[in-house]
Amino acid sequence: MESWELDGLRSANYGMRNQVDHIMDALAEQRTQIAAVQEQLTTVRATATSSDGLVEVTVDSGGVLTEVKFGPKALQAKPEDLGRSVTEAGQAAARLAQQRNAEIIAPIAAATDAMPDLPDLVPGAPSLRELARRDREQD
Repeated sequence: MESWELDGLRSANYGMRNQVDHIMDALAEQRTQIAAVQEQLTTVRATATSSDGLVEVTVDSGGVLTEVKFGPKALQAKPEDLGRSVTEAGQAAARLAQQRNAEIIAPIAAATDAMPDLPDLVPGAPSLRELARRDREQD
């Protein structure tokens, strides 16, 4: 092998090492961010009130009901109306929790999208992003 060919290989190797180092640094930073995000997600609470004001519902980050409060007129309502009010408020609170979760997770998702994918480093390699996208679609 000629010296210019070796120099080319060394240069390519150096470039790839720089990319791998960049990815490793980004992963370490993401690990730190993920821990902070997990902590934030454990504290998410969302509260919503039914449109008729009979019920106020609070859910956690997973949309699990954690508290229900009935307004003063709730006991005078028909059971089916009260049931609809609880359902309405619960669904609204769950949507709010999902929105807050998405806001908290957004910076990590953006950082992940900015990182190079495996085919960027190794031509012909499978895309890890594509595999993850397929997994999400199957769930």
